[in-house]
Amino acid sequence: MRRADQRRAAVVALYQHEVTGRPVADVTEKDASSFTRKLVDGVLQHQDDLDALITRYAKGWTLDRIAPLERSVLRVALYEMLHRTDVPDEVAIDEAVEAAKELCAAEAAGFINGILGAVKREEVTQQ
Repeated sequence: MRRADQRRAAVVALYQHEVTGRPVADVTEKDASSFTRKLVDGVLQHQDDLDALITRYAKGWTLDRIAPLERSVLRVALYEMLHRTDVPDEVAIDEAVEAAKELCAAEAAGFINGILGAVKREEVTQQ
């Protein structure tokens, strides 16, 4: 299975977990890959910090105004950018934009790209 598909599986599981309140184990596909599970677990472990970054860079938007699916896409990409050395930042951003084009509203891809690009320029590059 392609990593892009595994990322989307993580996004969907995190989205379902947030929207339904069901345990993440119940909404993650039973045959989910190790990579998908690591993304889900990593996002949940670092969610407060990821959400703080989203809030800081989503100019004019509060976290609760961002659609849950878009929040999940942002969280997965930010987790990869900040905590996974095996994923280049550009790949995490590109995959998030493509996932947004596929899963979210039409304007979501640009919104997500803007936030992730700003985080890369101002946070990741300075680490």
